[in-house]
Amino acid sequence: MLPLLSTLVPSAHPYIITTPARTGTNVALRVHTSLTVFEAEPWAPAVSGFVVTVLVHSVDTATGLPRHLPTAEPNEWARAIFADIDAAQGYFLGAVDPDTGEHRDGQLAYRLYLDTDRQAIRVPHHVVACPHYRLRGGDGDPEIRIVTTA
Repeated sequence: MLPLLSTLVPSAHPYIITTPARTGTNVALRVHTSLTVFEAEPWAPAVSGFVVTVLVHSVDTATGLPRHLPTAEPNEWARAIFADIDAAQGYFLGAVDPDTGEHRDGQLAYRLYLDTDRQAIRVPHHVVACPHYRLRGGDGDPEIRIVTTA
């Protein structure tokens, strides 16, 4: 079951989904979703709210080591999670740690920014540690749909 961003509370522990990858052999996906608060800065006093971070780890089911997986399936997981608020406002960060911008094998990072009323907003520049690319539907990836009902 997907986390509901409209009710997810900030926590030090991410909401985790583990599932077999549909597009890879012997590959599992570990989808971590977390919500954190970002505060206004003195030079940007009107911008505060929440950051939804989705990290999709692709790992070998036998060894647990990182495995390459095309971005189509991880992108759909991020879109499905962001759809509770507004999937069109999500950002793809790449194979990085979203807080430092350092490369991470077997991990793709995605973010959605919300205001204090949990409405999607553009990326606030004072919280960016690495490049952000708009996550779009129909971006040329093969279509993979994540079933969100039990």
